[in-house]
Amino acid sequence: MRIPSVNEIKQKFSCSTLLARKVVEKVRELYRKGELSELTEDQLSRLFEQAKREHETPHLRRIINATGVVVHTNLGRAPLPDSALDHIYNIGKYYSNLEFDLDRGFRGSRYVHVQELLCEITGAEDALVVNNNAGAVLITLNTLAKGKEVVVSRGELVEIGGSFRIPDVMEWAGCILREVGTTNKTRLSDYEKAINENTALLLKVHKSNYAIVGFTEEVRTEELVALGKRYSIPVMEDLGSGCLIDFSEYGLMKEPTVQEVVQAGVEVATFSGDKLLGGPQAGIIVGKREIIQAIRKNPLNRALRIDKLTLAGLEMVLRIYREEERAIKEVPTLAMILKSPSELKKSATKLSRNLKKLGLQGFEFEIARTVGRTGGGALPLLELPSYAVKVKTERTTVDELKAYLRKFDVPIIARIEDDALYLDVRCLFPEDFPLIVKAFERLKESL
Repeated sequence: MRIPSVNEIKQKFSCSTLLARKVVEKVRELYRKGELSELTEDQLSRLFEQAKREHETPHLRRIINATGVVVHTNLGRAPLPDSALDHIYNIGKYYSNLEFDLDRGFRGSRYVHVQELLCEITGAEDALVVNNNAGAVLITLNTLAKGKEVVVSRGELVEIGGSFRIPDVMEWAGCILREVGTTNKTRLSDYEKAINENTALLLKVHKSNYAIVGFTEEVRTEELVALGKRYSIPVMEDLGSGCLIDFSEYGLMKEPTVQEVVQAGVEVATFSGDKLLGGPQAGIIVGKREIIQAIRKNPLNRALRIDKLTLAGLEMVLRIYREEERAIKEVPTLAMILKSPSELKKSATKLSRNLKKLGLQGFEFEIARTVGRTGGGALPLLELPSYAVKVKTERTTVDELKAYLRKFDVPIIARIEDDALYLDVRCLFPEDFPLIVKAFERLKESL
């Protein structure tokens, strides 16, 4: 079989060299596999259309999250509210006052767009935003303790996704790690014994992605702050997930809020914008004015600075947080975490009913109780009672079904449990449901 040249494909379909090369590669691949022995005009046209679709489809794509994990790091973490997306669109399409003071008519600071909001919501004296929480921790440690010791409990030397380890960040920040206590027990006296003339900072790290239970003891933030004041040493708390509402007020597990940590008197606190807060990826630093001003002047701030689109999204999410009732309705992360089991059961029932209407032979669709998670390294012990559509089939393996859904036009990411496919409805948007039905309808046509 003769394989057409790149130039022949370019002339025939009036396409780019890159696209023509992809078509030739497809023809060669099918020929090598023995799936193509003769190349007709129709076959070539189909291969071109397939290559064109793949060529024009963005690599970063929307997916449907049917895993039941709300802040799913691999799936983009926090979906944003509509108002935030509208603001991002306007700031991205047009020019903006990113670093322009409209009152004075001179150059301004990009940080002012969220600075006042963060202070209002958290009660902090000042605030700064960088690109992510790892950056926030890095620049804070570098500013306050470069070349000096930072005292931290052994039970709080955390590692999060992507091998982000507190000891490694300290090393890159130029700090000297001073571990105190044990993995399961650290007392106030352990911190005090470690303090010397080279101590620059007392650090508390919130264990947001794991828990130590049983024979344990840890120092409360208020106690550490009192110790710091006695020795004139600042206290920093890395909160990680950054919660702005008290989940225990809604019947869930208690998670320390940023407001509580600020009120406890820490000089500086850091947290993420895209976890429990439910905004875009950002590292947020709040605390005493003189501390934040010093961090702002650090040359690292230029390398870690936040861009205009992230600022636009974060500003609108923070504006929503001015009213807690509005936040739990409009911030998707909060709304998904706080969905009631009865609401979830209703959604799963409707999805199951619509899937059954397809009449797929050899498939069973039933409602199943399941457990969701907050994800994103937050509230590790919290189980969210949820409902899913449990899919069992004799027509294909559950792994093949999962792979098929993953390759649908809008990829559907589900999970396997008890040798069945679970479509957890907790993280589904209204527009996701008909797409799931469409995916199974197309499956019916191909079986």
